Amino acid sequence: MRTSETPKTDDRPETDLAQRTGGGGVTPPPSASPRRRSRGIGWSGRLEIAILAGPAIIFFVGFVIFPVIMAAYYGFFDWHGYGPATDFIGLKNYVTILTDPDFQEALGHNAFIVVTSILIQGPIALLLALLLNRKMRGQSVIRVLIFVPYVIAEVVVGTGFSLLLATEGGLNGVLEKWGLDALVHDWLADPSIAIWTLVAIITWKYVGFAVILFLAGLQSIPDELYEAAAIDGATYWQIQRRITIPLLGPTLRIWAFLSIIGSLQLFDLVYIIWGQYVAPVAGTSTMATYMVANGRNAGNFGYGSAVAVVIFLISLVVALIYQRFVLRRDTAGALTERNAE
Repeated sequence: MRTSETPKTDDRPETDLAQRTGGGGVTPPPSASPRRRSRGIGWSGRLEIAILAGPAIIFFVGFVIFPVIMAAYYGFFDWHGYGPATDFIGLKNYVTILTDPDFQEALGHNAFIVVTSILIQGPIALLLALLLNRKMRGQSVIRVLIFVPYVIAEVVVGTGFSLLLATEGGLNGVLEKWGLDALVHDWLADPSIAIWTLVAIITWKYVGFAVILFLAGLQSIPDELYEAAAIDGATYWQIQRRITIPLLGPTLRIWAFLSIIGSLQLFDLVYIIWGQYVAPVAGTSTMATYMVANGRNAGNFGYGSAVAVVIFLISLVVALIYQRFVLRRDTAGALTERNAE
């Protein structure tokens, strides 16, 4: 009797058979792509973060967030600085601030200082940084001398310039001795030039900070780029325009942001040189001097708190807009590089 034979089967796996190609070659099996396992932070990691970041968060909340909240609270009251705040007046303080011509004038002065600080300090600091980035004699000494005004206390700077620029001060005395009587002015009280005097003092005081930032940014630019551009026949100014300034862009944008916020919150130099009464007449008042003059010195702490909140909101809005439209390219690039890793 004839039995049916069972067909022979190949002991090799189906994958090996499927991978067999013509000529007897066998393609290697595809390697499995590695999977990234996201490991959550354990209790030890959370405890470490809490220990390291906890004190900073406590201080930030206690000295930044809480005062802002309390200022916003007292801004709704007619409060004179003592006793509980009971005389609720709603948005009256804020309406008064926004409709007060003195505050609008002070806001205009801040905006003028913001623009002039960027347009004047930026080019001067950039030129000085490019000069000091080259090898020269006394380079370290010049860097220190440029940075010295920034580290001098504002009280010293304000007192010195108030004495130097007074009507009978040193500057007018030197001009008269040199026979330049036509240049003698009341540098501090003349409304037509007082604001420019303030801009000049701010430039002298803070240009050193910009120079140090730009020098730090220049150190990160590889020398090979300059050498390659020089070999291709590029001039010095073409190299600065095509290589240096574009690569220095992130540093320039950070400096501009710091300059804008500092100009919006300017107080000490104006208050020391002009005081609360001369500044509005001379045309150098700022939002911060307006806050002190109409709040603390006037005994109306509720109104002063409302002014502080308005200054905070203006600075916050400007910072968010700058972050959204200017600093976004830098932060987006950093996040992209981090995700690529």
